[in-house]
Formats: sequence, structure tokens, C-alpha cells
Amino acid sequence: MDAPKDRIRDRAKTLGFEAVGFVRASADGTAGSGLREYLGAGHHGDMAWMATTADRRADPTVLWPAARSIVVLGANYGPQEDPRAALGRRDRGTISVYAQGADYHDVLKKRLRVLARWIAETFGADVKFFVDTAPVMEKPLGQAAGIGWQGKHTNLVSRDFGSWLFLAELFTDLELPPDPSLRDHCGVCQACLDVCPTSAFVAPYKIDARRCISYLTIEAKGQIPVEFRAAIGNRIYGCDDCLAVCPWNKFARAASEIAFAPRIEATRPRLDDLASLDDPTFRRVYAGSPIKRLGRDRFVRNVLVAIGNSGSLALAASAERLLDDPSALVRGMAIWALRRLLAPERLDALRRVREPAESDAEVRAEWSALTPF
Repeated sequence: MDAPKDRIRDRAKTLGFEAVGFVRASADGTAGSGLREYLGAGHHGDMAWMATTADRRADPTVLWPAARSIVVLGANYGPQEDPRAALGRRDRGTISVYAQGADYHDVLKKRLRVLARWIAETFGADVKFFVDTAPVMEKPLGQAAGIGWQGKHTNLVSRDFGSWLFLAELFTDLELPPDPSLRDHCGVCQACLDVCPTSAFVAPYKIDARRCISYLTIEAKGQIPVEFRAAIGNRIYGCDDCLAVCPWNKFARAASEIAFAPRIEATRPRLDDLASLDDPTFRRVYAGSPIKRLGRDRFVRNVLVAIGNSGSLALAASAERLLDDPSALVRGMAIWALRRLLAPERLDALRRVREPAESDAEVRAEWSALTPF
């Protein structure tokens, strides 16, 4: 009879996980020291949860003391084409590949639930599973388990799937032999560092999230800092540039899971259509998508950045309509978009009829960049 590890690997692959690796639950300390350095530099920005869960994040046995082994699982979500191809369509928005299909958390949880139940019943083991739902440093675990290595862009790179793996972890009290870790195969290449539109990498293998477009368009709660808006281009949810440019993608393949196939509303959507979304419509259109968690106001904020970068006078009407939006976040970014698109005299006319209240500080700040009150 096959060993438990081999049986678990086979079962995981029948459930649709293309990559499976095993690692001991005890931490080696390397990931924890890197995390402390990252937090100490403030590179996590608004992601305060990274600091509050640092101890559990650095050591899986703090998260669950009974854990002895971790099964690291990868699901391929490779795109059918280079996602950078859409960056030239300035009247359309680009959405990160991972968010173009169904929410991967939901897809992988279903698989994990089946796998966890089978392990518990087959081996009498206790099992817990996570898919970006607990403080788990999944990329260092993925490297330690041999399914990839953390590239210079800090993301996991696979020799078989390039940059396109969703990760999940299954903790168990079973003692399972670990797989050999995978060494770094980046060599002298730094294409991912060079391509970053906002120069978010402070050094190879080190990123300042506060400069990263994925952070700015997904995690940042307030207005996107002015110095990054032009560089964002038409990226309205995330950024794939550093992933897409990786030479190891020559071995990647398009995802076979139908749930990861791009939905029409997430595939080069028209910016004018997105700018007209109210909250109920946004929730309906992006139901079952990770985009829904962003919320309508921050999503439309991102759309307005793309409108401002479009160079299209035709899109100015969409931004002008949002000057009266209930959300100050949206109103402020609408002003910035119009500053990029309209002649100064037209902007001044709009400002005079829409002078905000003293309490509307964010919106006043955007107008003040044009003409002081």
C-alpha cells in the first residue's frame, strides 16, 4: 500500500490541485525575520492585520500547536494571453488575471473541504485548511515544500506553471516526510523589477506595498496618492506586470478550471459603463468575484483614475456626472480625472458651481490642486 504522503498527493491531484508539496509545520525562522523587517520598514501600509497577526504568521505552530505537517497546494490559473496586451486599450479597464473569473477562495475551499474530510476519515487525523483566510505565509511555505520559489518580485514562481498558481494550505497532525525545498532559479534576471510602473521594489525580493499598484487599487482605503495615479494607467483592479514579464512563463499553460475562465464583466470592461455603476448594480455585476469585496466606491475611484489617464475627452462626461456622487472618495477622484481631460477654463467653471463645503476636506484638496479657494 502506498505511503500516506503519496496517497494524499494523488487524492489532491484528482481534486484539481496541479501542484502538491509537503513541509514540516515548525518554522525555520527565515520567513519570520523577513516579515519583521518588512513590518519594521512600514512597507505593509494600511494592512495593519499583518502586524497584529505577526507571531502566528511567522510560525505555523503558533497558529495551531498540534500541527506537524503542512500540505501546500497549488491550482493553475494561467491566462490565455499576456495580460499586458490590454494596457493599450485606454477606454477599457484592465483587471488582474486572478480576479477575472470566479472567486478562487470559494473554488479552492470546496476542494479543500473534500480533501480534508478524506484525510480525516482515511488516517484518523486532525486537519485544518486555509486559502488566504488565516495568517499563513504561503509563499515561503510553497518554496519550502518544493512547488516553487519566491522570485525577485516576492511572488511564487513555478518551473511548471510560471507565475500563475493560487495557493492553499492544509495543516495536519500527521507526521509526513517533507519534500525538498526548491532553490531560487531567478539568476541575474530582474525583468520583474524593471517593469514595475511605480518602482515598488526597494531591492530584489523586497517590495514596498505602498507603491504597488495591486495594493493601491485593492488595499488602500482612501485616495490613491497623486504621484502614482498616472503610472496606474488603466489598471482598475490589481496589476500583473511583474508576473507577466517573468521568463518562466514560457512553461505556463492556460487554466483548465472553467471557474477561472474570464467573466465578460471582468474582461476589458468599458470605463464609461463602470463609471455608471451604483452600489446595488456593482454588487450584482460582481457577485461571486473577489472584486465585490472592494466595494463600489473604491472600485469607481479606480475607474476614475483610468478615465483620467485615458486621454479621451469623450469620457469626461462620465467623470463630470460623478462630481455629485454621494461618496467623497469618488467626487475627489472625479475632479482629478477632469483636471487631466478638460481645458482650464472649463475646469474653473465647474469649480465655481460646485465649491464643496468646508467639511468636505478630500474634495476641497483635489480642487485646490487646480485653484486655491
